[in-house]
Amino acid sequence: MSESREALLGAYDDFLGLQQGRSPHTRRAYLADVVDLLSWLQSHQGQPGSSGDLVDPGEVQRLLLTLDLAALRGWLADGMAAGLARSTTARRAAGARSFTRWLHRTGRLAVDPGARLRSPRAQPRLPAVLRSDQAQAVMAAAAEQVARSSGPDPVDRAVATRDRAMVELLYASGIRVSELVGLDLSDLDLERRVVRVMGKGAKERVVPFGVPAESALVGWLAHRSGLAPALQTALFVGRRGRRVDPRQVRSVVHELVGQVPDAPSMGPHGLRHSAATHLLDGGADLRSVQELLGHATLSTTQIYTHISVERLRAGHRQAHPRA
Repeated sequence: MSESREALLGAYDDFLGLQQGRSPHTRRAYLADVVDLLSWLQSHQGQPGSSGDLVDPGEVQRLLLTLDLAALRGWLADGMAAGLARSTTARRAAGARSFTRWLHRTGRLAVDPGARLRSPRAQPRLPAVLRSDQAQAVMAAAAEQVARSSGPDPVDRAVATRDRAMVELLYASGIRVSELVGLDLSDLDLERRVVRVMGKGAKERVVPFGVPAESALVGWLAHRSGLAPALQTALFVGRRGRRVDPRQVRSVVHELVGQVPDAPSMGPHGLRHSAATHLLDGGADLRSVQELLGHATLSTTQIYTHISVERLRAGHRQAHPRA
């Protein structure tokens, strides 16, 4: 099966999106890794007499035939030597395994060279989280922003109420920013105080939220019509009436968190980490937090137990007379 690089990438992208349900972010990362791998093969494993033109289907096929376990390991090693982090290398290894498995299953390669490729063990790194009082201060800053926007411009008022509703919902539910921006009006159930989200791998779940988030959402819905055209179904929209994008939400969260003294710099994912940690600190069981966050495995959720332990240790060292 001979095809150009563009055709190969297009077919692989279709597989990632349509069959595996990968997010656009993951698809972009995996495709960029494939492009880098092919370039590496071309410079290190190209056969004598090859044209070097990756538009030529024959050249792409020749490169793929040189793809073995040693080549994959060499590609990863060169990346680490160039300064790539262990976490990035682990993702590249996962992407390479996905790619070679797809090549084998679609008959493009006779064997799967990535089946025995191992990822480097990532250095454990605990995500930054807000203390409970800092999280409350962020929410207070969002409410104060609404109070300051009570001037003559209804758009400013609407944007402020939207920002407050977004940060309240992010912290109350622990949903991802991609899940937040994908919400439609029909996904919100204020009576039951739950929101239906579409998570990774097109997995749907229902997540509860509390009274403060409900109040903020009611405030936003009262002003939403000032920004959104009649046919717009998105729950959160921008000044031009279009669905908000993750970049806008990150900017809002970063600005509000920045108003809290000593709070670590973070975006929406930091609020997700903080929500999970505070749930566990408050006595929630690990399995329930896993369900709320939409983690596929319990091991992913367990990182938050380490955060809680570290915070306990820090408090013990600071306060205990015999620490």
